[in-house]
Amino acid sequence: MPAQPGPSTGEPDPEDGARDWQLDHSRAPIATKIVVAGGFGVGKTTFVRAVSEITPLQTEALMTRASEETDDLTATPDKLTTTVAMDFGRITLDNDLVLYVFGTPGQQRFWFMWDDLVRGAIGAIVLADTRRLTDCFPALDYFESCGLPYVVAVNHFEGTERFAPEDVREALTITPEVPVVIMDARKRYSVVETLLAMVEHALSATPE
Repeated sequence: MPAQPGPSTGEPDPEDGARDWQLDHSRAPIATKIVVAGGFGVGKTTFVRAVSEITPLQTEALMTRASEETDDLTATPDKLTTTVAMDFGRITLDNDLVLYVFGTPGQQRFWFMWDDLVRGAIGAIVLADTRRLTDCFPALDYFESCGLPYVVAVNHFEGTERFAPEDVREALTITPEVPVVIMDARKRYSVVETLLAMVEHALSATPE
């Protein structure tokens, strides 16, 4: 008679891809929250989707004629949906550092949600499109006013001119302390590098 398998302990199994901190209960993961903001259609949903290790929560809705007068599709003519609440994803870095990534809606009519989304965040990433840099000014002003550390991430779209970080810094008139990175929101490694730059900047700005 074949031996019956013993009862499951419910413990994580290394063979199932469990993280080190899941196997060692003395190593509680450090969980941090980061907000991704920027103008309409700049790539926030793509950013979260590219990096999340879980199926990201997305609140995408089809765009209708009612938004034609408020949502400028000049730079993104193929865009059919828009975020109406938030995007949410999670990524584990360096074994026991867990980042919860929240993407904000870009349109002005949804800005009232920002106060709730940034509560408890260690910092923010402001996505920018060099074809319409003025779209990220509201996010820059918001994070400056609330004192939240942030980095500017230029999402480089195909077919657009590539600018040096210092040129973008000058155009946005942001201080030398604010990191400016050039990245591609579609590529996971590029998004991870941007998140690491954000964490490093947040730690240097608020080391306690």
